[in-house]
Amino acid sequence: MRLSLCNEVIREFDFARQCAHAAALGYAGLEIAPFTLAEDPTRLAAARVVEIRRALADSGLACSGLHWLLVAPPGLSITTADGTVRARTIEVMRRMIGLCAELGGAYLVHGSPAQRRIDGDAAAAARGEAAWAAIAGDAAKAKIVYCLEALAPPDADFVNTIAQAAAIVRRIASPALRTMLDTSAAGNAEAEAPAALLDRWLPTGLLAHVQLNDRNRRGPGQGSDRFAPVLAALRRGGYAGWVAMEPFDYVPDGPGSAAHCIGYVRGLLEALG
Repeated sequence: MRLSLCNEVIREFDFARQCAHAAALGYAGLEIAPFTLAEDPTRLAAARVVEIRRALADSGLACSGLHWLLVAPPGLSITTADGTVRARTIEVMRRMIGLCAELGGAYLVHGSPAQRRIDGDAAAAARGEAAWAAIAGDAAKAKIVYCLEALAPPDADFVNTIAQAAAIVRRIASPALRTMLDTSAAGNAEAEAPAALLDRWLPTGLLAHVQLNDRNRRGPGQGSDRFAPVLAALRRGGYAGWVAMEPFDYVPDGPGSAAHCIGYVRGLLEALG
């Protein structure tokens, strides 16, 4: 297991300082939210991409992957009936795959709940699934895993559980398309605890990534959720991928939250032996 920090937690810093801060805390990587890089991250200049890669390398970090893929540019949706908007969104997804590959990332996390709302419309759900099918080949060609993230209501009304995400992955049947576990979303939407979900889904090979956060939206160790069972389940399942810290409520602030997350999780890992 390698520990990564979702970079929007410290987006108040410029990117080089984000890298230096994360490395100093002991993180091995950054999970990058593209909207933190530019107003339109699909149009980053080649020189800027080189600069980002250099900042990571100079700090000894990897880009673990990308997440929050459709926040910018504005106006995107994979479920809209507007064919022009949907085609534009699929093109952005393809560009995000390309950016991830350029930065050396291993995976993308497709959360972006506001850009996949269906409001109970089965046709909208079908359009969303078709959008994921449309980019599966691009991810496979780039040798990157594209993860469908199950998210809890009320934030999301389409794909709320890992089982629902896995069903879509199985129907599309691309080796590049998988699902993942966000512990906060799982804790708020699933019938089983996150550790039990890992025991159930890791053996299937369909679960490719993990994000740690408390149901209260703070970092691990800053609420009532227990994370030792989650880490123990990852060990039992032989998980060797990235584990990303993704708080949404930064306490006491972004840099302090980043420090608390890794200190708490590393302490648990050491205790597990």
